[in-house]
Amino acid sequence: MKRLLPLAALLLAPLPLAGATAPPRYDVVIRGGTIYDGTGGAPFVGDVAIAGDRIAAIAPRIAGRGATELDARGKAVSPGFVNMLAHPEESLLVDGRALSDLTQGVTLEVMGEFSMGPLSAAMQRDMVKEQGDVRFPVTWRTLGGYLNGLSRRAIAPNVASFVGAGTVREAVLGADDVQPTPAQLEQMRGLVRAAMEQGALGLTDMLIYTPATFARTPELIALAKVSAACGGIYTVHMRSEGDRLEEGVAETIAIAEASGAPAEIYHFKQAGRDNWGKIDRVIATIDAARARGVRVSANMYTYTAGATGLDAAMPPWVQAGGLDAWIARLKDPVTRAKVAAAMREPHPKDWENLLAGAGAEGTLLLGFKNPKLKPLAGKTLAAVARERGKSAEETAMDLVVEDGSRVGIAYFLMSEDNVRKAIRQPWMSFGSDEAAPAPEGVFLRTKDHPRAYGNFARLLGHYVRDTHDLTLVEAVRRLTSLPTDHLAITDRGRLRAGQFADVVVFDPATIADRATYEQPARLATGVSTVLVNGRFALRDGRATGAHTGRVVRGRAYRSGGGGGCRAAAADWRWY
Repeated sequence: MKRLLPLAALLLAPLPLAGATAPPRYDVVIRGGTIYDGTGGAPFVGDVAIAGDRIAAIAPRIAGRGATELDARGKAVSPGFVNMLAHPEESLLVDGRALSDLTQGVTLEVMGEFSMGPLSAAMQRDMVKEQGDVRFPVTWRTLGGYLNGLSRRAIAPNVASFVGAGTVREAVLGADDVQPTPAQLEQMRGLVRAAMEQGALGLTDMLIYTPATFARTPELIALAKVSAACGGIYTVHMRSEGDRLEEGVAETIAIAEASGAPAEIYHFKQAGRDNWGKIDRVIATIDAARARGVRVSANMYTYTAGATGLDAAMPPWVQAGGLDAWIARLKDPVTRAKVAAAMREPHPKDWENLLAGAGAEGTLLLGFKNPKLKPLAGKTLAAVARERGKSAEETAMDLVVEDGSRVGIAYFLMSEDNVRKAIRQPWMSFGSDEAAPAPEGVFLRTKDHPRAYGNFARLLGHYVRDTHDLTLVEAVRRLTSLPTDHLAITDRGRLRAGQFADVVVFDPATIADRATYEQPARLATGVSTVLVNGRFALRDGRATGAHTGRVVRGRAYRSGGGGGCRAAAADWRWY
């Protein structure tokens, strides 16, 4: 029986004061913006309410107040953007703001191609030895150890990682051109499984670089099957993005079919003028595979130049055994002559010669360790060769020896028409293939590719607003729900009640990239607010420095309450 209060108690109870305001129901309410929810549906004007780290409500008008009220009238409100190929592995260890990406609306950095574990003792020592301007202690040996350490740092974005097939190969076999024994292959499979249960999203590879290039397709299938059984996809920098581009795509599709899990092609391109005409055949091949049920997709950056090192200008055999062995060989006159001859081959049969594809005039020097060489950053290899009175090939070899590194390079390889055609493909997402630096401090000691500061803003400004290659609705879908669906991340990528509150407020009329090859360290404009897990990482266009980011782990992560790996890919649900 319900107990009734005495009349006197009711008469004495305090009455609400006239004009008193009810307490806030939400932590943040974003008012009056045009909402692009990430699904590809029509935008609408409305409010987004956030409580804690989740989206609480979305409606044309939310009655409850927020402790913080944000006026977004005239601006777009969308889910946070996903950088599908990010390299902040080192930059986040010295600057957790990820400023170059944060100011473009990126809230999830997906690290791939290689991974920060597992490491052998020799790899751990080499990681310290080979550091350049960005320096940090290497206190971990496993991928889980690295991710756990990163989670304790004040990082602004969310981060996720694949486990590198090349990393696993080097941990077991070293950097030599060798094939694994059955026992060694089982050891490699065990390392992949362990990394998946530590939170990896899947298996990644960079087959253009040593020692990863020494792996054959059956080895990759064996590792990809483990990743697939652990709920992860296979994602790859293919063996060739130029002369053997079509073969590279075919290998990727074959690995996806054999593993039973999806595959993703990194930085989709057609490198070298002689290969530009292959784009239609490659797109048709991918579309045909998708039509027969093979889940294959790709990501790209929005520039005509790639960025890598001078290792992509030299044959793999000279690099076998690692950096020290490579440099030692380049000091031998007989070996140098053989390397120079190989570098002059425009279309070698067993490796990708990016120097031949770009030419010395199209090879821009970006990053050096040696302070004496830093003034060369921003010059072409051709210009430095002329200054030194040597051939481009001799100069490239000298620079590797003098710098003690692969030397950071931008190669101008792609066609603008092909970039625009690739952007229009419905299965294409976007990645910077860069670190997340800031235009200050240690990061100014070298030059970056402008994609580090402008890749996503360039998409929304130039290719959406200026050239109309995509609608804004579709571009937002490709930056949000498309990549999270491919990665099997179910609680991010959409503006929907219950999802994590990764939210971007930007001005479609002003968002733009400002970075150039001459002046790459220039932040993008047009993004005013970024919330990560419900907290402000960027407010009024300025980084807050708050520890808003988290590690986003894959489906087999055991410590997160998951059940670990399963028997096969068929035991998981894929997009």
